[in-house]
Amino acid sequence: MISLIQRYNFWGLLSLVNNLMITKLFFPRAKLIRSPFYIRGIAFIEIGKNFIAGVGLRMDAFPDKEKICIRIGDNVQINDYVHIGAVDSLTIGNNVLIASRVFISDHNHGFYGNSSEQSIPEVPPAKRKLSFASVCIEDNVWIGEGVGILPGVRIGKGSIIGCGAIVTRDVPECCLAVGNPARVIKKYSFKTKKWENI
Repeated sequence: MISLIQRYNFWGLLSLVNNLMITKLFFPRAKLIRSPFYIRGIAFIEIGKNFIAGVGLRMDAFPDKEKICIRIGDNVQINDYVHIGAVDSLTIGNNVLIASRVFISDHNHGFYGNSSEQSIPEVPPAKRKLSFASVCIEDNVWIGEGVGILPGVRIGKGSIIGCGAIVTRDVPECCLAVGNPARVIKKYSFKTKKWENI
């Protein structure tokens, strides 16, 4: 069996102990949040039991009115340099695994869709009115390295999002989606017990 010193080395073990103390002091339900991290609007974020986060976690919650706008379920593991931002509603279910360098947001700076309200390029992006649509990542989802999940997306229970995918529309339950924009290429069959091509 590998000892903690073999796994982390002396300085790594000291850093781990420090991170554990900070986690338990500020986030008692979490298991471990590694430093450095940046969390803005902590009053509007709900974190479930056994949450683990790698270094460089950034969470921004800034709703119009006082309400929880980021909800993270139990047993969620987020790896390094993940950015999660919400102004309205962003939910991550239970037992979700998120790789490094993932971006998840329920909002944009401006309006660019088919609505009557449109943003003008002459207005600096930081001054454009925020548009938003709820994001929901259901239970048992695995999100690969470098993924972007954009406003208005629901990722169904048990699905996998492949590395580098940009998710712009819903992904059904138990599907594998890849690409930019992400598209479903496989679905798990409970009949054959295999991931089958679509």
